[in-house]
Amino acid sequence: MVHAEETSLQRLLEGTKQYQVPLYQRTFSWGTAQLRRLWEDLVQLAEERGVRGRDTTHFIGSMVLAPSPDLGPAGVLDFLVVDGQQRLTALTLLLAAIRDHRSETEDPSHHERINEKYLINKWEKGRPLKLLPTQADRGSYRACIDRTSQAGDAGPIGAAYRFFRSRLVDFDDPDDELDVERLEEAVIRGLSLVSVTAQAGDNVHRIFESLNNTGLRLTQGDLIRNYLFMRLPTLGEQVYESHWLPLERILDSNQLELLFWLDLVQRDDGAKQSDTYALQSARLDRLEGEEAIAAEVERFGRLGNLLQVILDPAREGHAEVRRRLTRLNEWGTTTAYPVLLHLMERRQRGELTDNDLVEAMGVLESYLVRRLVVGKATANLNRILLRAVIEIRDRADVTDALRDYLSGRRKYFATDAEIREAVRTVSFYWSGRASQRKLVLMWLEESFDSKEPVSPEQLTVEHVLPQTPTDEWYEALDADVKNGEDLGLVYQGLVHTIGNLTLSGYNSELSNSSFEVKREQLATSGLRLNQEIARQEKWSRPQILARADRLAERIIGNWPGPSEVEQAESTPSVWLRLARVLAMVPAGAWTTYGDVATVIGTHPVPLGNRLANHPAPNAHRVLTSSGEISPGFRWLDSNRLETPREVLEAEGVRFDAEGHADPLQRLNAEELAELAGFAPDDLVPEPSSASREELEARFWTLLEANQPVGVVEGVKAVVQAWCGLGGELDSGRGADTSCFLVTSLTEKSPWPLVLYPVAGNVEVVFQHMARRPPFDDIELRQEFRRRLNTIPGIDLPAAKIALRPSFPITHLADEPVRKQLEEHLAWFFQKAMAYRSQLEQD
Repeated sequence: MVHAEETSLQRLLEGTKQYQVPLYQRTFSWGTAQLRRLWEDLVQLAEERGVRGRDTTHFIGSMVLAPSPDLGPAGVLDFLVVDGQQRLTALTLLLAAIRDHRSETEDPSHHERINEKYLINKWEKGRPLKLLPTQADRGSYRACIDRTSQAGDAGPIGAAYRFFRSRLVDFDDPDDELDVERLEEAVIRGLSLVSVTAQAGDNVHRIFESLNNTGLRLTQGDLIRNYLFMRLPTLGEQVYESHWLPLERILDSNQLELLFWLDLVQRDDGAKQSDTYALQSARLDRLEGEEAIAAEVERFGRLGNLLQVILDPAREGHAEVRRRLTRLNEWGTTTAYPVLLHLMERRQRGELTDNDLVEAMGVLESYLVRRLVVGKATANLNRILLRAVIEIRDRADVTDALRDYLSGRRKYFATDAEIREAVRTVSFYWSGRASQRKLVLMWLEESFDSKEPVSPEQLTVEHVLPQTPTDEWYEALDADVKNGEDLGLVYQGLVHTIGNLTLSGYNSELSNSSFEVKREQLATSGLRLNQEIARQEKWSRPQILARADRLAERIIGNWPGPSEVEQAESTPSVWLRLARVLAMVPAGAWTTYGDVATVIGTHPVPLGNRLANHPAPNAHRVLTSSGEISPGFRWLDSNRLETPREVLEAEGVRFDAEGHADPLQRLNAEELAELAGFAPDDLVPEPSSASREELEARFWTLLEANQPVGVVEGVKAVVQAWCGLGGELDSGRGADTSCFLVTSLTEKSPWPLVLYPVAGNVEVVFQHMARRPPFDDIELRQEFRRRLNTIPGIDLPAAKIALRPSFPITHLADEPVRKQLEEHLAWFFQKAMAYRSQLEQD
């Protein structure tokens, strides 16, 4: 016997209660994708409640509870969380993050208020936490709730807390004093869930098993079809043959579901895809008679034809419309679909000409490109473009209407001045997706009116000043460094900017070659971008900045900017980016001013000044390049008495006798970017299935050319041992052609290591393991880390359990080290095979 009722998070958490996650439940395993989806839903809910009133709610599913068999203290209601613990854990971590953000930026009293109402049972000794996770998660969770020095560690619990802290920094508008309060109120009162409570004596294991038996679900498209034809008792067959069947022939079930949602957001930009059926059926309920329903199905058919063209621009008859649609399709963002469908439908109705449509799509492309150039590729993009249809639908001058709307405050339509600054400072290589950066460079090449067609398949983005520079490169750069400047910081500020990037089909051959070698190869290219570089006598700061300036003018000329509308001043995006990056630095790790400056697109000096005078999360974890506390660092809170070193040591950072932090615990710029969600997807390599034999041969060629004989033999021995277990090899596509030790070549199979022949590293891919069972269990990843750390010379920090730390490939020349590594690889392989066997049995 169970009891079900609709409730809110407030009712669930208020009062003296404890929810215990039973041992048979898996540990907390939500990653960035699930956290981002929850966050976006909540932000949208907070906005809707502000516009539509506080009765607006968002359903997030069910919570299945059972009375705990353990006897708790009198007055404490104890429950086992049979189902829904991932959601409940994430929401309480979000409340802890809101508590800490509001107590730091508004009033310290928020800490005690949120704690006592929603997170702890203050007066119950032995039962202080309202949510008690599994034993494996308990320490990390308690650290976040108690706000100890270990809060926000590298595990999934700590990562979720840091994710929410980071997003709150982005969300908090300095000009809106109540935005975070509205968000908290949406979390506590706006989320609707069904609480299903079993009775004492019910078998909770059976309940859990039945809840997790899965089958084919009805899509929202299926539900809408069923609804429509239920409303067509006499016209159903005719409507099905005339309109519905042709629609199903051109769109699959996922595309149909997309169509029905796109139709909703033409009227309501707050419509969620998850609510498509509920909202469409509510709208259709207001229609009377079969004729009205039949007309709706006919209208869906017309919209379906338009969506088919958006998805496959080759079907478009007008050449320039087809070209614009193709470019937006190549950009790879579905967030433009609502605007495109609106524009295409207006052309279909005769309200727009082909040229009107081309011009409006040109504005949209300019907006996307300029955001990418200034490092704001995705910030609030979904919300902005969803709202666009509402803003432009009543204006005849659609191009001006779209430009005016996108030029508004906090829309990030970069001005010409912002473009000119960004090309010199922003790490373009870390902005947006790899495919989008490549597209911008290809479109810039096409803007030269080159007669040679650009073939994208063979081209990759190439750093002219390389990512791993030789002494020769540093010497050339040093000649242009001014007195008092740090050579390393100058290099970091230039290497990933657009002025240093080009397209090349020789990426792996060029690699770290000198400029003389690169210039010869670039001179043979048919690309104008490369011919311009090849005309330079040297390649250093003046040349990179001069090229950046030229590219800025070409960008400005090809992609017109925003309207001349007044934009209210706000905190510069670079400092919002700073807060987001620092919020993601876990306890037990540190970084440098130079690394942070590289990621956010500024110089270390203004960064240091900013941290000295403005609050920022985890500012004490930013050290000098040598790992020392900056002499100018001061706590902004004058009541803090401990030294930064004492705090860092309590968090797990190790210092030597001279006061230098352990370099193994440092997060470099690439790792910072990955944690903050700024890293390009090509910096997170996946195995390649293309030309496997050729790539493997290239790996061995590079290894023999760059590593001593002993290392080459050691690598061969490890590879042979891995294949002897039944493992296989795969290769990466980068210039430093890597070798993956994979358990199998099937999709979603885990792999433990990647070997880099030129860089000379063995990468331990915890980041990828986290998405591949059974190593999505953090305890298995931690066990693998502990095993590897028993090998002399290997020390993988706990703070990097969500990243890809490495150790030198030269270790493999040592036979005892190699033998231990092979033993731990055998353990890894056995765990993967045991999981696969269990899956096959099930």
